[in-house]
Amino acid sequence: MFNQITEKFQGIFRSVRGFGTITDSNIKSTVRDVRKALIDADVNFKVVKSFISTIEKKAEGTKVINSVKPGEHFIKIIHDEMISLLGKKSSEI
Repeated sequence: MFNQITEKFQGIFRSVRGFGTITDSNIKSTVRDVRKALIDADVNFKVVKSFISTIEKKAEGTKVINSVKPGEHFIKIIHDEMISLLGKKSSEI
């Protein structure tokens, strides 16, 4: 299961890295792919909905620093929200 979601996110991030600019259509298509990957991984729908809405809010109208590519900045937004969702502290199984 973890291999599948990892592969899906790697594919999403590969496509996002090529973005020259972050547009509404880029955000929508990427968010749709992330939503599908999370739902396929049996993540609760309410959690996915909250996660996706947060990503959309942060990505829309974001100022990108000149030294950072827009795609990489979008990946950072997703990464930061994933860490926020899962928690910063690791725990043993």
